[in-house]
Amino acid sequence: MPGLDAFGVQLKRGDGAEPEVFTAIANLSNLEDGGRTRNTIDVTSHDSPNRYMEFVGGLIDPGEVTIDINYDPAVHDVLEADLEDEDPRNYQIVFPDPAQTTFSFAAVMTGFSKSAPTDDKLSASLTFKVSGKPTIA
Repeated sequence: MPGLDAFGVQLKRGDGAEPEVFTAIANLSNLEDGGRTRNTIDVTSHDSPNRYMEFVGGLIDPGEVTIDINYDPAVHDVLEADLEDEDPRNYQIVFPDPAQTTFSFAAVMTGFSKSAPTDDKLSASLTFKVSGKPTIA
């Protein structure tokens, strides 16, 4: 099977209402899921076989999601407030596959940087620290 074209991927932001409504963040130009990592716990003892260190799985760090947008202050002003929020907000990454696979997660925005070069577009890079276990549907 050939790979899938990434064009059309969306990052949607939850409104926190009940039921929650998700709205796509406009002008998304790049999305990177930094992945999850598992810590390890050293359980080596004096009677570990063959003098090899032994480990068990520890906590999983759910990672970060970083997006780049073609920044429009009038459209993206709501995102500025997310950086001020202490509590995680719900987000969804919707992939452009036929099943519209959705990666749902709670996150705290940890970075919002803007760029305004002389001869290029106004852009911004946003970083979200995922909190808790994401779900895939």
